[in-house]
Amino acid sequence: MFYRPADGHGLPHNPFNAIVSPRPIGWVSTRGTEGHDNLAPYSFFNACAYVPPQVMFCSTSAKPDRDDTKDSLAQIRETGVFCINIVEYAAREAMNATSEFFGKEVDEFTAAGIDRAECETIACSRVAGAPANLECRMTQIVKLEGATNFAVFGEVTGVHIRDNCLVDGIFDVLTFNPLSRMGYRDYTVVREKFELKRPGE
Repeated sequence: MFYRPADGHGLPHNPFNAIVSPRPIGWVSTRGTEGHDNLAPYSFFNACAYVPPQVMFCSTSAKPDRDDTKDSLAQIRETGVFCINIVEYAAREAMNATSEFFGKEVDEFTAAGIDRAECETIACSRVAGAPANLECRMTQIVKLEGATNFAVFGEVTGVHIRDNCLVDGIFDVLTFNPLSRMGYRDYTVVREKFELKRPGE
């Protein structure tokens, strides 16, 4: 099969995000200038640089009460900061609950019954007890093709690691089993790993 996205795929459901998978989930927490906390998952997310450490996520839809975007990006525009919370398999239901389209005044931490803690380097809440949290200062927002597509880049200014996720000095993902997004309504979980050395190592 071959198709041009501009012409449509002719399938019951769009295969694009199933092709580029699995994808890590950035559970983004923000706080607006009015003090409302927000928490929402984004599967167009990844780390993108080592020094300084940087991450990015993309927001690709909008809400009627936020004009051209959703709460996360709207609040990042206001404050310039956000936190990425790493999603473990055990938090899958809580993460999914925060994907609901709530009104901008709704606090997803409260709505989904998620414990929060204050960040250290930015004025923002984080998911307490998450395997890791990345406190970020927004560096740029890039408008992408499409009416509501924006890429948000941030420099990591603080890192929280849950103590039991460190094994012999290594952040061991098998201690918490990261949740990843596939296509459609499908997810997967990391339960095994293997090592490959680069040529010459």
